[in-house]
Parts: sequence; structure tokens; C-alpha cells
Amino acid sequence: MSDYIYKICRQAIWDEATAKGRFDGAGIDLEDGYIHFSTAEQVAETAWLHFNGIEDLVLVKVRVDGLPVKWEESRGGQSFPHLYAALSFEYVENVLPLPLAPSGEHVFPEEIPPRP
Repeated sequence: MSDYIYKICRQAIWDEATAKGRFDGAGIDLEDGYIHFSTAEQVAETAWLHFNGIEDLVLVKVRVDGLPVKWEESRGGQSFPHLYAALSFEYVENVLPLPLAPSGEHVFPEEIPPRP
């Protein structure tokens, strides 16, 4: 398992969560009843499949230690981290802007490998 997991969301949604003091999820999270996360190895593909070309996003880096995530099979049989509760900010390590390259793909920090 990874030490960190990642969440992509719109800046405005993250700002609302910050004002509330917790992140309850966005869009598909609210529909599914849990917050979808990705590992460092998965997040670039997640961005490509679900957020390609969308501006004004943030990448939220979350510590796994102590967070009650469930690892469940999802896309392509891979195990993805899901949180069946609100995300407390005590687990948030960093929040970074996720800018777009001219290609329409997002530019990730160096710790994130490119999508396959």
C-alpha cells in the first residue's frame, strides 16, 4: 500500500470544503457514497479519463496512515482506495494546483509518474 493517496477536484469545491472544515466528496463521490482516491501510480490516468481538459483543478495529497480507507477493485481490476466518511483535513499533506499543458493533459508534480 501507498503512504499517500490523491484526490482531484475543482478548486471551488475544495474551497467550500475548507470553509466547512471537512471534505465530503464531489460529484461521483456523493452519488456513490464514498470518496474516490487514486495512488500516485493511478492518478495521472484518473485525470486523463475523468478530468481531461478541465481547468481550475487541485491535487490533494492525503496521508493514508490512520485513515480508514478500503482498498477495492475498480478500473481494470486495480485496487483503489475509497473512504466511506468525510475527509478530515488532519490527513491532508498538501493541496496543489493541477494546471493544464497545451496538450490538454494535466501537469503533475515530479512524484507522480506519467500515465501509461
